[in-house]
Amino acid sequence: METVVQIAAVCLAAAILGAVLRQHSPETAAVLGLAVCAVVGVLLLRGLAEVLDMLEELAAAGGLPEGLFTPLVKTLGIALVSRLGGEICRDAGQGAMAAVLDTAGAFGAVLVSLPLVRAAWELLRTLV
Repeated sequence: METVVQIAAVCLAAAILGAVLRQHSPETAAVLGLAVCAVVGVLLLRGLAEVLDMLEELAAAGGLPEGLFTPLVKTLGIALVSRLGGEICRDAGQGAMAAVLDTAGAFGAVLVSLPLVRAAWELLRTLV
């Protein structure tokens, strides 16, 4: 909870400062946006280890191979990075680049999900 409050405070302050800067120096406002994204990313990474540990515990408790959770984590990472990158591109006025990044993110998510699809297919084959 406190991390979310910290992130909200940083983003709110940066949004106000960015709105003022954008009128006089759009380049500086863009750099500010990138810096805030980096700071927020570091704040979020602090909780990542806890989430990964919980996923490993769930896999062990359910008797599932850990390899089944890896695509989920990778897909989440791809989704977050492509979403953030796309929004940064949109803020910079690069809509086409943002669309390409969105498409690349979707394609990457499908690629890393293939082991899950294969595992589901094998499970279905054993049931039929």
